[in-house]
Amino acid sequence: MIPFNKPYMTGNEIGYITQSHANQHLSGDGPFTHKCHEWLERQTGCAKALLTHSCTAALEMAALLLDVQPGDEIIMPSYTFVSTANAFVLRGGVPVFVDIRPDTLNIDESLIEAAITPRTRAIVPVHYAGVACEMDKIIAIAKKHGLLVIEDAAQGVMSAYKGKPLGSIGDIGAFSFHETKNIISGEGGAILINNGKYADRAEIIREKGTNRSQFFRGQIDKYTWVDIGSSYLPGELTAAFLWAQMEQADGITGSRLAIWENYHRELEALERMGVLRRPVIPNDCQHNAHMYYILLNSLHERMALLKEMRSMGVDAVFHYVPLHSSLAGKKVGRVGCGELPVTEWLADRLLRLPLWIGLESQQEKVIKAIRGFFGI
Repeated sequence: MIPFNKPYMTGNEIGYITQSHANQHLSGDGPFTHKCHEWLERQTGCAKALLTHSCTAALEMAALLLDVQPGDEIIMPSYTFVSTANAFVLRGGVPVFVDIRPDTLNIDESLIEAAITPRTRAIVPVHYAGVACEMDKIIAIAKKHGLLVIEDAAQGVMSAYKGKPLGSIGDIGAFSFHETKNIISGEGGAILINNGKYADRAEIIREKGTNRSQFFRGQIDKYTWVDIGSSYLPGELTAAFLWAQMEQADGITGSRLAIWENYHRELEALERMGVLRRPVIPNDCQHNAHMYYILLNSLHERMALLKEMRSMGVDAVFHYVPLHSSLAGKKVGRVGCGELPVTEWLADRLLRLPLWIGLESQQEKVIKAIRGFFGI
């Protein structure tokens, strides 16, 4: 079976983990963590980057930094992972779901203003498949209405919008380093603070509500409990693994882009025939080849192709159940205005293809399985 995902190892992970073990610094914020922070700040230009144990944790920190209160509304797409909503629901926030664009599958910026109410606090654009949302318009809407922008850039490491790295454009950004992402640590994430006024408090929230980081920098003579917070740090072994990945981020991205481009080239004829649709990448977007998906013409066709591919030894998968249609989504959130026809349409038709470094020698088998299904 060709797996949907296969985590890529650079070859340096075990060596760095061994170094960390020898240094006897296993808890968070050791030398490798600092290397990762510096890389993120250099790569994105953010005011402060902090590793977290997941992207979910980074989003939860964002909700704490915003001081989300019960009843506060957060505008976001329904077609996203549950953490986008959960982070704010845990603080009593209300997810307000907006439909997505049919081209990029990102939040439809033209529908955001109609969803704004006096209770709205923030907009959370999700950069699906590492392809940027229309950030200029989203930022303009946020400024007009006095809202904050939290970028869910879980899939967006090494992607950019008009030359600006994803995660660095809104007030706060969140990355994922889960093993299904491009740059990985198994489990892991990072919060990017772009609005400097949140930088000091972010450190405190991440360190269980204490000013421990200031103490270790020699800025205070003892540390104590000063705010709410939790333990959002990853261990140093996780950071050591991640550093091995960050060192080779350019090469990893280049290899994935080559696989993505091969899919795109080889499936062009099927799109011209009208049997599927390929991803759309706007000119302003530099993507990272996080994902290659196709859109079929019906749920029945999607499931039939999925079954056929698996029978031929290819593990393709579909994606999210839209949050607004989920049991919890109906209970704690609401649709911003009208219905979400694009979200519901594509959720039934999207199929993700295997994409991992090392697939190159087997990619033709995936392509042949798709062509064979359509009799090509």
